[in-house]
Amino acid sequence: MAITAAMVKELREMSGAGMMDCKKALTATDGDMDKAIEFLREKGLATAQKKASRIAAEGIVMLKVSEDGKKAVAVEVNAETDFVAKNEKFRAYVAQVADQAMDTTAADITAFLAEPWKFDTAETVAEELAHQVATIGENMNIRRFQQVEEAEGFVASYTHMGGKIGVLVDVVTDVVNDEIKEMAKNVAMQVAALRPQYTNRSEVSEEFIAHEKEILMAQIQNDPKESQKPEKVIQGMIQGRINKELKEICLLDQVYVKAEDGKQSVSQYVAQVAKANNAKITVKGFVRFETGEGIEKKEENFAEEVAKQMGI
Repeated sequence: MAITAAMVKELREMSGAGMMDCKKALTATDGDMDKAIEFLREKGLATAQKKASRIAAEGIVMLKVSEDGKKAVAVEVNAETDFVAKNEKFRAYVAQVADQAMDTTAADITAFLAEPWKFDTAETVAEELAHQVATIGENMNIRRFQQVEEAEGFVASYTHMGGKIGVLVDVVTDVVNDEIKEMAKNVAMQVAALRPQYTNRSEVSEEFIAHEKEILMAQIQNDPKESQKPEKVIQGMIQGRINKELKEICLLDQVYVKAEDGKQSVSQYVAQVAKANNAKITVKGFVRFETGEGIEKKEENFAEEVAKQMGI
């Protein structure tokens, strides 16, 4: 497979590795981007993991929470341009989609689109979407939704950058007051800022740990100095790096961003608030939607597009 400059550029942006290293990785993996990332990580050349969440599409994430705080939903609706995403008509439509998603029993987006539109049951959600596309004049997409219900506590919410990021946090607690609600919002802000993948370590699969250990072992074996160390030392190094990674990807293990000492973890912060309020609090889970997450946006050359339309 021919390795193009565009492929090298994309891999470089995703990995942070040098241009020649990216070309070498793509050549070795026959242009497979995922395998090329693994190749670079094993060689210790990637400064960051693959950015699976490349922000590309425009649109908005909207949250809706019931008055009693026991139920909430997050929805993402995409549009082609930021101009439309900020349009009041578009935002009003997304608010209606959130209302629909709040009460839906659909298990996936396909079933959701087939439901009767609650604001005009003569048509489906998909048909109303088609009307909106015709009216607004841009391609639009109801991409995803997720409900959260908590009978033994409440659901906290946080919206960042006018809807670029939306977070819901499921909190189990036997006491609900302003201080505990503030704690939950702070945790939601943490999720928005630091992008945890899991709530706690119990959610991390053995397969994930095993795969990361393989990557780390390959990195060590490719380092002449480290590969000479005793096996026991190498295993200790690997476990230490795994623990460091888990502290970054697990919400409750992360350093709390507002910690005054820069050391307090999120779990310690939650425990502190629980003790101060004589409450039993558990952060059960979270939902984090970011607009355009994982969607590749087509790169347009404006000059070329104008020339094409003018027949030049």
